[in-house]
Formats: sequence, C-alpha cells, structure tokens
Amino acid sequence: MTQATCGRARTPLAASPRATRPAQRSRTRLAVMRPTDIPIFVLADSYKATHCQQYPEAQRMVAYGEFRRGFEKDVEDTRFVCFGMRYIIENYLLRQWTMQDVEMADAFYKSHLAPGNTAFPWPRDLFERFVRENNGYFPLKVQALPEGTVANARVPVYQITAEGDYSRLVTFLETILTQVWYPSTVATSSRRAKAVIARGFEATVDGGADNPLLSVTLHDFGFRGCATVEQSILGGCAHLLNFRGTDTMSAAFYAQFHLNGGKPVGSSIPATEHSVMTAWPTETEAFRKMISEFGDGMFSVVCDSYDYVHCLERVLPAIAKEKTARGGYMVLRPDSGNPVECVLQALRAMDREFGSTVNSKGCKVVNGGGVIQGDGINTQTIADIVDACVAEKFSLQCVAFGMGGGLLQKVNRDTMSFATKLCHIVGPDGVGRDIMKNPRTDMSKASFPGELKVVRVDGVPTAFPAEAALPPNADGEDLLEVVYDSGPVEGCRLLKEDFDTLIARVEAEWAACPPTYQPVSESLQRKIEARRAELERGMAVAAPE
Repeated sequence: MTQATCGRARTPLAASPRATRPAQRSRTRLAVMRPTDIPIFVLADSYKATHCQQYPEAQRMVAYGEFRRGFEKDVEDTRFVCFGMRYIIENYLLRQWTMQDVEMADAFYKSHLAPGNTAFPWPRDLFERFVRENNGYFPLKVQALPEGTVANARVPVYQITAEGDYSRLVTFLETILTQVWYPSTVATSSRRAKAVIARGFEATVDGGADNPLLSVTLHDFGFRGCATVEQSILGGCAHLLNFRGTDTMSAAFYAQFHLNGGKPVGSSIPATEHSVMTAWPTETEAFRKMISEFGDGMFSVVCDSYDYVHCLERVLPAIAKEKTARGGYMVLRPDSGNPVECVLQALRAMDREFGSTVNSKGCKVVNGGGVIQGDGINTQTIADIVDACVAEKFSLQCVAFGMGGGLLQKVNRDTMSFATKLCHIVGPDGVGRDIMKNPRTDMSKASFPGELKVVRVDGVPTAFPAEAALPPNADGEDLLEVVYDSGPVEGCRLLKEDFDTLIARVEAEWAACPPTYQPVSESLQRKIEARRAELERGMAVAAPE
C-alpha cells in the first residue's frame, strides 16, 4: 500500500461507476465576473459619479493621499510602511477600458438612482471620450512613494493630477487608490511587532537582532480569516516585507512568482491541526505519527485538543526519546489559555524533557524544540511574552508567534486615518488656488494646501510645497515618483523592483527613520497657517451681521 492511497485501497478511476456513466445532460458554464472585470467607471463610491457636475470649471486639479496619524493613535512612534500601490496600478489603472465597458456602466447607472431605480447622473461623455482618445487609459497622473518607503504620518503617499476637461475626474479614483491603506497598515503592524521581538532577541539571543532566526518569528496564520483571496494576497505580501514565516500560500506564491522573479519569499513547516490530533485515538499516537513522518526536520504539533497541561506532563515524556532519536526540531503549539503562561509552560516542559544549553546571553536554548503561540497574539501580548522569557532567562530563539485575524483583519482605514483630499485648483483663467480642508470640529482632519513634493531632509521624508526652495540639508529628489501618466510610464521603478529590494528597503529605512520627527517642512507649515488665516477672514466676511 503506497503513501499516495493514505492507507486505503481505492477503486481505479476507470472502473468507477461514476466515471463510466454516460453524460445525461449537458452543463452550461456560467459566466464569471472577477473584480478586475468590473469597469473602472463604477469602481468608486456612487457620489463620485456626480462630482463632475459639482466641481467648478478648471484647467487643472490636484489631490493627494496621506496617513494622518500613527498606528492606533500612537504618538510615540508614528512611522508607517508604504506598500500596495503596484497592485492597484497593475490591476486597475493599466487596464485599457473599452466602449463595451462604457455600455456596461451605462446600463448600471440607468437604474442606480433612488427612489425608483431611475437614471443616475454620471459623466459618460468624459469616460467615452478617454476611451476613444486616450487608448482606453484613465486620463490622470499618479505620483507615489516607492514601495517599502518608511516615513512618519502626514508624509503624502501619493498625489493625483488631472488636466483640462478631465480635471473633474481628479478624485474619481480616490476610492481604489485609498485602498493602499490596507497593505500599508498590515506592513506597519507587522513591522511594529518585529521591533518588539527584536528587543527580546537583543536581550536573549546570540547575535541579537542580527540573528537570521528573527525573520521567522512571526508567522502569518491569517488566510482563512480574510474576506477574499485578494485580501490575503495584499495583506500576506505586506507581512512578507518583514518576516519569511507564512501559511498564507496565496501571498507567498504571488510574491515569489510575480514580484520576485521566482525567488522564494515565504516558508512554512509541516504542522498538525486539531482535526488531525483528534482523528487519532490518543494524542500520543498523533505525536508519534508526526515524529515518524517529519521527525528528522522541523515540524509543529498543536497541544490543547483536550488538556494542554496533560499533554506537557504526560504525552511529551512518552514521546521524548523517539523525538530525540530522530534529531529534528519539534515546535509545540498551544491554542487556548493565557498566552504568556502557555509559552512558559511549554518551554519548561521541553527543557525538562530535552534539556537545554546556555548561550552567551545567559539564556536557555532548548535542545531541538520550541513553542509557537498562535492564539490571542497582538503587539501587546508579544511584548508580554518577550518580557516573561527575558525574566525567566529563556532565549527568544525558542519562541515564535502566529497571528491570524490580528494581522490581516484587525485593521481598518481609521487605524492610521488614511484620507485623500483636493489640494490645488487652476481655474479657467489660469490662476491657481490652494485648497485646504480645515474643520473646526476636528482639526486632526485638516488637509495640506497646494501641490506637494516629498524630499528627504537629514535622511527622512518630509512634505514641502511643490514650489518651495529646499534647505541645504535636503537631497532635492522628489520621492513622489510618476507611476502612471494617462497610461504606462516607461521604466517605472514601482513596476520593476523585485520583492527582495523592497524587503531590504523596509529594513534599512525603518532602522534609519526616527519613531517621531517633524514631517511637515517649515515652508509647508507657513502655507498652512496662511491659508488658515485666509479661511478665517473669509468666514468673518461671510458671517451675517
């Protein structure tokens, strides 16, 4: 009996009654509509379709997108990792839209108005025109930070420019461009977790944070918690900027073969789930099966299907000799209970059964074993576990963390308050006017006035007015690179850099970027204050006596 039969003899396919039964009816293949098949003319919030009729006439309009605050309102570390614009550009902006797409959108808009499902206003003339005159490409320019850039909140992530009759479409793509918030927020969350784990490595691991084991200490368990495969790819790739450990194969595959030229990016190990453990009459037999199949390598076994403490105190001693004889590395996985105590219990039990060595930091390194805590993990519980291991003198190289929903699901646009706002308009007379949102009821939502550029000052990205002179300590290069200009941009770095380059960029820039700094230049701050004063004067003039 071969391994391929999984222990059960099977009827050959040719002999199967189901296989030999003649087809009794033909099957009609249903049409499939994928997200990228939806016309760009409806890839927006409904009200966007009416804004063309609302904007004033203009020769040119400019808008920009930014994170307005640090992760979960953290004021001590407001860094973010920029990632995800390439996916949006490739899948949506670089599509050449057709008159068939226009007709599909028209059929939709004709029944979209409430009440009564009547005709909804939309700029068919503009959309039809760019399909005919611009080879089907959406007619605007997008500038964006390079993927993997690390900056403080308030540094613009992208800038949109639209000209002529198409000026009125400047914010139509806000809806899909704003979605860069998701992979950027996941990348930031993952990187913040890495900073906490690195602190534990410095205290307990030979080589400190430079030890390559750090790259596999946070494992992505989030695929099943995602709403879509697309989300798992975007969020999973964002995590892979910081760690190599992942069970989200959709992201690992996409990153390896689309973003990294076939070079591996993510990795995992054989592991049991509760269904495997409970399928055996006893946990001991399940452990022995894993040792038999994978005992000379690295593998993981979940330990709380019935009683976690019983597993550590009775099952682990029963299989210790067999495991040691195979010489591999066994990772125990608790999946319920107090996360800190579960990790310590596993480390103590393995130290008792397998022994340990003491490293140069005076910390125990378990022989051939470790623990992965995958339940209840967030940055705070990681910090608590790190502190507990440091206190008990266990090396963090014996501990890994698994995040599922906490990594790919427990974030939203408000986690770092991402927003896109209009910032400049050139009227039909050629006179420019800076635009600024300035709500008295919540000044944290105030936006920047005028066209912008992002330049490194003393090495860190800083926002400037586009026309501003730069200080001597600025390098002069605008980090907002043109990534789309009414069609593909020849030699666009965003679309050419491999994933390994992005990993290196994040690593270097996170280390070099201060947790907080002044991301708004003095020249932009003066412009903000001047525009705010103008708005105050305007309200005073307009106020009734």
